[in-house]
Amino acid sequence: MKIVACNSNLPLAEKVAAELRMPLCNVSVRRFADMEVFVEIHENVRGEDIFVIQSTCSPTNDNLMELLIMLDALRRASARRVTAVVPYFGYARQDRKSGSRTPISAKLVANLLVEAGANRILTMDLHAMQIQGFFDIPVDNLYAAPLFTRDIKGRIDPGSLPYAVPPLEIPGGFQNLMIVSPDVGGVVRARQLAQRLNVDLAIIDKRRERAGVSEVMNVIGDVRGRYCILVDDIVDSGGSLCNAAVALVKEGAVAVEAYVTHGVLTGSAVPRIAQSPIRMLTLTDSIAATEVVEQAVNIRQISTANLLSRAMRAVADESSVSSLFD
Repeated sequence: MKIVACNSNLPLAEKVAAELRMPLCNVSVRRFADMEVFVEIHENVRGEDIFVIQSTCSPTNDNLMELLIMLDALRRASARRVTAVVPYFGYARQDRKSGSRTPISAKLVANLLVEAGANRILTMDLHAMQIQGFFDIPVDNLYAAPLFTRDIKGRIDPGSLPYAVPPLEIPGGFQNLMIVSPDVGGVVRARQLAQRLNVDLAIIDKRRERAGVSEVMNVIGDVRGRYCILVDDIVDSGGSLCNAAVALVKEGAVAVEAYVTHGVLTGSAVPRIAQSPIRMLTLTDSIAATEVVEQAVNIRQISTANLLSRAMRAVADESSVSSLFD
């Protein structure tokens, strides 16, 4: 078993390697003068079980190309099996034809990864579950819900986690906590977290007028006097999340936080979240934090390294991955 890291999220790759107590494979991923990607593997990988860690986040096309070329290099170096560990799977939002003469880019990316040499995909919180069916190879889709559950409980009981957390003080006690889905499409994800915490669930009904712009229409559920936690898989511009927070406050919520797996955070998303009613936005490190995100007072990250390392070990040992969902 060997771990290969490309350039999109080196801090996460180093944490995963530390969890598994093994060094990163000696490789170089660099650019030629015209920005072509060049990959070189500096150690023998023949017959090895290789895990390539690379999120296809911004710059999406560059990071995707790095991953494809690395997969090709490993295949040509006679690696026994190559697993693409893609904590954030880019192009996942293009999982269907949204209009006439539009592509299904998620399927195209799936084809590219398989053709480049991936024998297995390990990812986290796919935007659409059906993307697993786009691949003709095994796909393990991990969930961030166990991480979020542990973090929320640890913030209620400070000192129970091995890392420092801001305390979660809920007026009226734990029974006043409520999980909220910011849209109808995310109900399954939010319900999973609500069931783990054994708390109530509410839903935001919204109407999207055009891409990147959303208008909150209604809150389904009684949130008056509740401490609300919004749960989603991706925060991009932050518009939907902030509008949902405003709607919850208008309906009488005492406070609003958010737990989101992938912090894409494009454009003015960070200032928008800073000015919103969201008390704290908790992200995973599936996408490396930018300097702006690190300096934001109401944005924090929790690590997925332990979850990913356990999944990688399970794949290498041919043991159960689904047990990690518990």
